[in-house]
Amino acid sequence: MLLILNSLLPIFAIITLGSALKRIGWIDDSFIKASDKLIYYIFFPCLLFWKIGKPSTAAGIEWAFILGVLCAVFLVFLMSLLFVRLFRVPDYEVGSFSQSCYRFSSYIGIAIILSAVGEEGIRQFGILIGFVIPFINVLAVSSMIWYSGESCSKNHRAAIMAKAIVSNPLILACLAGIFYSKLGIAFPTFVTKTFELTSLLSLPLALISIGGSLTFSRSKDHLGNALIAALLKLIVLPMVGYILLKIFQVSSTAFKVAMIYFALPTSPQNYILSSQLNSDVDLATTAIVLSTLLSIVSLSVVLMAFTQ
Repeated sequence: MLLILNSLLPIFAIITLGSALKRIGWIDDSFIKASDKLIYYIFFPCLLFWKIGKPSTAAGIEWAFILGVLCAVFLVFLMSLLFVRLFRVPDYEVGSFSQSCYRFSSYIGIAIILSAVGEEGIRQFGILIGFVIPFINVLAVSSMIWYSGESCSKNHRAAIMAKAIVSNPLILACLAGIFYSKLGIAFPTFVTKTFELTSLLSLPLALISIGGSLTFSRSKDHLGNALIAALLKLIVLPMVGYILLKIFQVSSTAFKVAMIYFALPTSPQNYILSSQLNSDVDLATTAIVLSTLLSIVSLSVVLMAFTQ
């Protein structure tokens, strides 16, 4: 219980603070948009590069860990498509619904893993991000291509997918960190102190931004599908992932990181991709809010079961 309080309470307290600041008008959409850019393009890439790039005595990439996570994500992706087929979800909603079942909030993930698992956990999470983000983008954009209307050509959607993968600063930072760590060169002191200051700023700012972005406006018509998506993300994905990690015999630290990853809420990036590819942004927003709230339970269970 103490671990849960120490790991989760500070994170969700800052998210709540962000929501409160937005409500009283101390921050607005322009602030959130600007902070998101700083976090996405500067602060978080710096944090990941620094954490992954430190010389490490640990082994290299644990492929069973990567494969187990990718297989779990793919199975839940198929489940989401089965649901939309059986319950005849409108095509306009499919892309937003499907990606809400398996995308993840990297910001919350980094904050929790750093607190609960430590430096090696962040290194493992960074390696995982380098593989899972391209894979998730392919799944999300593919489903939107299949179910979308005629307002956006397939070539345009393919270009968006390629750009999202190749230019993703988190992926680039993880790959650069892995390369630098192989050199075995410690960061100079001034570089370390610069990254330390950046990390102190990046996590609180990211969490405040997430809190300020949460809203239930125009969400009443989407609560049912958003709840199903949240349950697939926060219950089914961890269960499927647990089974696969056991089958692949993933090691202790990677196992903890993967289980935290499975229990994370869906990504705020769902809204952006839904708006780009003509899918239901209101459903995406509702799923983000619900999964963020319900992830308090899923993350508490995972932390209590696997990181004590």
